[in-house]
Amino acid sequence: MSRALADIVVLDRTSSFWASLGVALLGDFGARVLRIEDPAPRAGMGDNGAAPRVPWDWERELANRNKRSLVVDDRRPEGREIVEDLVKRADVVAIDRPLREVEERGWDYETLSKLRPELVYARGTGFGPQGPDRELAAIDELAAARAGMMPLLPQPGQPPVYPGHGSMYTAVMLAFGVLAALEHRAASGVGQIVDVSLLAGNMYGASLDLQAYLAIGGERLLAPVSRLDMGNPMSGTLYPAADGKWVTLTMPDTDRWWPAFAPLVGIDPRDSRFDSHEKRCEVNRLELMQVLERAFAQQSSGHWRAAFNESQLSADVIEDYSFPENDVSAYRNRYLVDLTHPSFGRMKLLGFPVFLSDGTATLDRLASCAGQHTGEVLHEWLGIDEDRVTELRAQGVVA
Repeated sequence: MSRALADIVVLDRTSSFWASLGVALLGDFGARVLRIEDPAPRAGMGDNGAAPRVPWDWERELANRNKRSLVVDDRRPEGREIVEDLVKRADVVAIDRPLREVEERGWDYETLSKLRPELVYARGTGFGPQGPDRELAAIDELAAARAGMMPLLPQPGQPPVYPGHGSMYTAVMLAFGVLAALEHRAASGVGQIVDVSLLAGNMYGASLDLQAYLAIGGERLLAPVSRLDMGNPMSGTLYPAADGKWVTLTMPDTDRWWPAFAPLVGIDPRDSRFDSHEKRCEVNRLELMQVLERAFAQQSSGHWRAAFNESQLSADVIEDYSFPENDVSAYRNRYLVDLTHPSFGRMKLLGFPVFLSDGTATLDRLASCAGQHTGEVLHEWLGIDEDRVTELRAQGVVA
């Protein structure tokens, strides 16, 4: 079976999880990804203090799967020559280092495009390459703090909540931008820069509310709303079940759903208090919420899920991560995959969010150790013989 991106060569100079994951998506579909790493370890994935240390480096496994790894000191002339030879063979270079560092080390587009004019250059930043914040660190929490969504997520009176999704949007944007630029190159023969930023990813993640605010303004979209102040008791409002889990309803057109939903929660559909959409959502909105609150508290979340499914209602139970871990659909669709790691045995790994009927994503190789493929790359890609590779290792140019 042919792979969708089998003819594409990508040089990966990213250091953050989100940017590396964006490149990994290209590798999932067959791109030949070479991760170029510095000789000295860099602070970065798996070393930010946010999670306890575990023997299995799960961040690296996810962000650097389907890649080869080369360690080279490109500050030395011999190392720089190796890098330049690789750039001449590449279709894509991906980088997320601070712009000043990129320019100082000669990894900027202007320098690399002289070696390879058709190059697609994917650049990830925190706040975009233009403007006063162009040099700020590319950290998702900082970008999310400026995007406007965090104050809206908690209940009133609670601290803002970091959603954590902006970096994932940005990872996909990086991969999408690269593919769009490659398609443009196929038609025009011209390479170009692809810019993505965490600020843009977070703003896009909040696009529904952000665009509403841009269109109509007002304080309503600047502060959190209590769940009991929601306009529609049957859409966007959460109710606790007897076992402590929460039920979510997504039935904005209440006239459509009311005949089947009302008996489920012990209400006569003809009850004069709630027999129209206007009464349910305006006149007696709070009273209906109180009735629903009492009804849902009488049964477990499992009872409600079964009842929703039987009546084909648009509602469900809010779950934690243990649910997708054991969800049959997640495995059958390969959103999760089981793998056997040579060092740590059986593991579970996030799979692939996009599928093609031909040439789809596969897990061809686990994340490489730093420098695992240095010799292979130098010999097979650049034609450097083994004796010269040994010399370069001894000189500290490669590892």
